[in-house]
Amino acid sequence: DEATDPSASEENWECIQRFCDQVNADTEGPLFALRLLAHKIQSPQEGEALHALTVLETCVNNCGDRFHSEMAKFRFLNELIKVLSPKYYGIWSSEKVKSRVTEVIFSWTVWFPQEVKIQDAYQMLKKQGIVKEDPKLPEDKILPPPSPRPQNSIFDTDEEKSKLLARLLKSSHPEDLQAANRLIQSVIKEEQEKSAQMSRRVNTINEVSENVKHMDELLENYKRHELSPADQETLQALFQRCEKLRPLLFRLASEAVADEEALAEILQANDKLSWALGQYRQVVASQ
Repeated sequence: DEATDPSASEENWECIQRFCDQVNADTEGPLFALRLLAHKIQSPQEGEALHALTVLETCVNNCGDRFHSEMAKFRFLNELIKVLSPKYYGIWSSEKVKSRVTEVIFSWTVWFPQEVKIQDAYQMLKKQGIVKEDPKLPEDKILPPPSPRPQNSIFDTDEEKSKLLARLLKSSHPEDLQAANRLIQSVIKEEQEKSAQMSRRVNTINEVSENVKHMDELLENYKRHELSPADQETLQALFQRCEKLRPLLFRLASEAVADEEALAEILQANDKLSWALGQYRQVVASQ
């Protein structure tokens, strides 16, 4: 109650730290803490809800795996979603609270990529139009990585950035904390670009595979003069689409030069595509 007192204009860090200590000391600490925090975050008083969100983020950074495991369950995530959903408390929750809850869930999708339920919950919010775009974290809001950070954190692959971030977060200078926030956001952006690149690659390779398979079936029927006019149009449309996929594969290959495995997949797809286009020209031209 003291840590989330709505009449307090600033965070009571002494109370917040004592709360975290109690969570760590009690066997059922994470479970009870999250029940209490959910109730406070759903408060109609904006100040109480915002203080509770600060306590939640502090717990994420100080209460370890047991807390992370409990917080990543639908039981708690659904309580956060209720704050955003117009079917529940979203009709009277302030925009400031809803914006902060969105930032919190989004930040967890980055720091806890292995927690499928968090990813699912966030994607559901986007699919329903409750979250229209990924939030841009404000310059004065610090999103330090949980301590200890989970494996597969986006900083684990870059030791130099990881050390720089740790040094900046330990600093008490506002400009260092802002630099830490900019670093985190730049890494998040890089990670999102990599994810989009991977998605394009997977989707294109799948499309190539499906198109080649379909073309092969239609060409077999074409050879036997068993192709209807509608199927002939489909075959021609597939050929034209496959021709457009070639430059896309070349572009993907240039993006994946540093990734041997991805490059091999792209080149294999290109071989299949070249073979299918060659077969079409050979079969259709011969008849």
